[in-house]
Amino acid sequence: MTAKPAPKPDYYAIAWRMPLIVWQGLFFVGPLLFMLAMSFFLVKNYRMEPAFQFSNWSRMLSKGFFWDAYFHTLWLALLATLITSAIAFPASYFLAFRASERLRRWAIFFLVIPFFTSYLVRIFAWQVILAQQGVINAAISHLGLGPWQMLNTQFGTMVGYLALCLPLAVILQTFALANIDKRLVEAAHNLGCGRLRTVFTVVVPLARTGLVVAAVFCFILSFGDFVSPYYLGGSKPPTLSILIVDTAKSGQQWPRAAVVAIMMILTLLAVAFPAIGFAYGKRGK
Repeated sequence: MTAKPAPKPDYYAIAWRMPLIVWQGLFFVGPLLFMLAMSFFLVKNYRMEPAFQFSNWSRMLSKGFFWDAYFHTLWLALLATLITSAIAFPASYFLAFRASERLRRWAIFFLVIPFFTSYLVRIFAWQVILAQQGVINAAISHLGLGPWQMLNTQFGTMVGYLALCLPLAVILQTFALANIDKRLVEAAHNLGCGRLRTVFTVVVPLARTGLVVAAVFCFILSFGDFVSPYYLGGSKPPTLSILIVDTAKSGQQWPRAAVVAIMMILTLLAVAFPAIGFAYGKRGK
């Protein structure tokens, strides 16, 4: 039998993909490689000098304050992801299965509106709400309660994370749940499944991709956020994003700040790839 000739490359498809490839190369891969190279530079007299030294890595990874900030950031991101997913699911379930099509469209519209304003502006608004003399403490004072310390606490940081992630999580979960075949839910009810059992045995597995993607987005946004832990959490203890700023300001130590940033990127990749693989695993097979 004669061997089949190798297929010719589709130059038309390659031409349409080139802008995206060039864009990713210039604004993602290129800066990432430069930051990796910069992590081996040395700082002398407040100036960076190209070198290939592991002193920045050994110094940062051997410090207790780095690992304290690392696990604190990881804990806050995981907690924010769990809380956001738990709060978003009932709202998404209602919009997908109980709300009318018109109500669902309006709800999605109002969930998108917060993204029209700057995230920093929204955080400053939460500063006014959570302050010692803010809106919440003023309201509960009429009940003989408070004042409660909500600003410059982990609670304040979590509120900021929810303000950042919750609208996006509800939108993604709603789209995932709305695409479920309602006949499968009805069949589960006809076979004797209760509402709660139907949710966990039918709805959640069918919407797994959307639920996992929403959770991954929440984790990525929370893990890398600087604004909420700084302005609402008081930056004590610091997260990795705050540690990057503090390190860069301390003697212009940009190479050591690059080490922290690379560790953040590696963590995000270590979480995102298995999660996305789990979300699309069975479909891929």
